Amino acid sequence: MLRFLKNWTLPIAMLIGTLAYLVFAKWSFLAPAKPYVNSFVSIITPWLIFAQLLLTFCKIDLKELKPKRWHLWLLMIQGFSCALTAGVLLCVPMGELSKGFWEGMMVCLICPTATAAAVITGKLGGNAATLTTYTLLSNLLGAVMVPLVFPLVEPHEGLTFWVAFLKILSKVFPLLLAPFFVALFLKHYVRNVHRWLMEHSGMAFYIWAFALALVMGQTARSLINSDLSAWFVALGGLFTCAVQFLLGKRIGSVYHDRISAGQALGQKNTVLAIWMASAYLHPLATIAPGSYVLWQNIVNSYQLWKKRKKENLT
Repeated sequence: MLRFLKNWTLPIAMLIGTLAYLVFAKWSFLAPAKPYVNSFVSIITPWLIFAQLLLTFCKIDLKELKPKRWHLWLLMIQGFSCALTAGVLLCVPMGELSKGFWEGMMVCLICPTATAAAVITGKLGGNAATLTTYTLLSNLLGAVMVPLVFPLVEPHEGLTFWVAFLKILSKVFPLLLAPFFVALFLKHYVRNVHRWLMEHSGMAFYIWAFALALVMGQTARSLINSDLSAWFVALGGLFTCAVQFLLGKRIGSVYHDRISAGQALGQKNTVLAIWMASAYLHPLATIAPGSYVLWQNIVNSYQLWKKRKKENLT
């Protein structure tokens, strides 16, 4: 039973999140609890992101932080695709639906690699060390580009670009990079805590699964309560997911690290993406990263199933 739960953690988490929303939506006597649930999700989400990153970065040995050539190619794709999408938003007049579609794709492109990607990569037989290095690099890129780009494509009334830039920077930069510096501090000055976190680094996968269940509830609410326009925006999430997995694997094949590069570019920290989109972008934009949860975990579940099937045959 435990082995079954471990092997199917991702689809189970997705199913639990969806069913939880359906229960709340169907049973009217639970309605008074909905505002408290929404507040709980909004408060706990940044802490879940922080915890995942901290556990991941505690495993990093600075001596092993060796950038690979494919890291540079993927960072260029991540940054250039975000800038290109932002350029379309700035240069082409568009309606609300089109704006949500393009902003949704933009946040899916610039969003850093998921912390659980290293775990999935290890399970698939890839190089978790190179993946973890890219996770740090993509977080650094995201922490710089998000405050620069988001205020341009979605200006807020009464806020100048620089005020908005500093506001977003003050929230995004610490969330993405503070866990790395905390991990370094613990490693050098609070070694017992650092050692304990390293020994329990596998918790990052299950924290991510819990966050995934919460996010799937939000995604189910968005898709069920929306009209066909939501599904149109969700197609943007599907497109970016497919393109990024394919490009990552293609570039990784050239450098003999296909699995790691594919997961690095394709598997996104969707909890972070949804949080950023809901906080700083058009309301419709949250649907794309919300649907990305589904698309990328279908890919992950299929890859894990295929790997287990291959192992059972040998």
